[in-house]
Amino acid sequence: MPEDGLGRLFGVAEAPVERIPEVSGETMKVWTRAVTGLMAPLLISACGPDLASDPADLVLVNGTVVTLDDAIPEAEGLAVRDGRIVAVGTSREMRDYVGTGTELVDLNGRTAFPGLIEGHGHFLGLGRSRMILDLTTTTSFQDIVDQVAVAVAQTEPGEWITGRGWHQEKWTETPEPNVDGVPFHDARAAVAPDNPVSLTHASGHAAFENARALEAGGIDVSTPDPDGGTIVRGADGRATGLLRETASGLVGRAMAEADADRTDEEREAEFRRMVELAGQEALAKGVTSFHDAGTGFASIDGFRMVADEGGLPVRLYVMVRAPNEELDRLLPDYRMDGYGDGFLTVRSIKRSIDGALGSHGAWLLEPYTDLPTSAGLNTAPVEDVEETARIAARYGFQLNVHAIGDRGNREVLDLYQRAWEEAGLDGSTLRWRVEHAQHLHPDDIPRFADMGVIAAMQGVHATSDGPWVPEKLGEWRSETGAYVWRDLWESGAVVTNGTDVPVEDIDPLASYY
Repeated sequence: MPEDGLGRLFGVAEAPVERIPEVSGETMKVWTRAVTGLMAPLLISACGPDLASDPADLVLVNGTVVTLDDAIPEAEGLAVRDGRIVAVGTSREMRDYVGTGTELVDLNGRTAFPGLIEGHGHFLGLGRSRMILDLTTTTSFQDIVDQVAVAVAQTEPGEWITGRGWHQEKWTETPEPNVDGVPFHDARAAVAPDNPVSLTHASGHAAFENARALEAGGIDVSTPDPDGGTIVRGADGRATGLLRETASGLVGRAMAEADADRTDEEREAEFRRMVELAGQEALAKGVTSFHDAGTGFASIDGFRMVADEGGLPVRLYVMVRAPNEELDRLLPDYRMDGYGDGFLTVRSIKRSIDGALGSHGAWLLEPYTDLPTSAGLNTAPVEDVEETARIAARYGFQLNVHAIGDRGNREVLDLYQRAWEEAGLDGSTLRWRVEHAQHLHPDDIPRFADMGVIAAMQGVHATSDGPWVPEKLGEWRSETGAYVWRDLWESGAVVTNGTDVPVEDIDPLASYY
């Protein structure tokens, strides 16, 4: 494989010859449109009599085109007209589709294949992750301190500094003193005394705050834990700086208030930049369609604006995330199927019922092996999520609920069943999903197939979480219920794949492997 990965497999010629340019960004967009139109009746190599008067817009030759069609699994080239594949066949046959306005791309022996689908990720989160401190490669708390120090030198006093991607389990040494492997915020006070600093955990289900950020969030020794969250404290009751699940929202609201003075123009410019950066990263890794796992109505308005301009870089399948009252009021006005020439679809809802395993937030049937005082966190009341299920059934929307722990998964399956029975629906036809479905009790594994519920999993999480799964779950739970793709497949369940970007890199190869 060429050094720069999947992006080079999408028809980029190393040494373009006359009239055969390298693939441009616009060609990539046409290619993503073309892939969706690939249908068996069009996979032909015969050339009609009017090709000279109606040439293709894009022709690929001299490569291996993987069609995913059993009748013609591979070809040397293909032709695209008006965003649809009109023919595949030999390079000679494809040249018959070339006219004066055709972009002709010589693959030089490379492989071209349909764009890959990110099955669960966070599109704007991916874009935003390219605009803040990248902590994914840090191997110690000191690495984080060093990055913050650099940011402080480039930031005005009082301005927020944000980052994402750290994980204490990946540090080569445990800082002292600590709680759950994470130090006290005092360790960072010296490098950022005048800036609130908020650094999101790799999972997205916890954050580490400095003293200024905790103060902005109104967190002190007397602040109670919010429902579904934990303010991690030392033995003396002081907040360490680590906030789990909904507790991070206390600081999040303070950040939103600080952001309130920005103009609409500034917000729109930032939104467009996030879309641009996320699209660039996705396409560079061969991803041309993206299941966006949780976006508010305002951001969907932004997607619709960009779609109206023909500017969405990848196809988005957006899951709406909003309170039940907003869902019930606004869903009918936001349903979109293939809006913007097929680049924007909105017909599903996202909720969460628990947190992540790495931050002890996954909701378990029994306590954590390494934290016997906790069985994880129920981040949203079951009754509230069940009301969302009723709303989804009412409007014909797919429902996708984040559940990682075995109890979280069981509760979701149970509430799905109750909602279907109440609405008189055959739930097996609805294609509702459980996002992640990482840790299951053996009794619940066959329920996915029996109920027709999709297990929307991410392969790469198993290796990222691998070092600490047994210590958190113990041997029996790890062996019988952790990342049980094979058991789910063999039971007849539908299992999807993704990366949960920016939790993981959007490159799909590790998840497929």
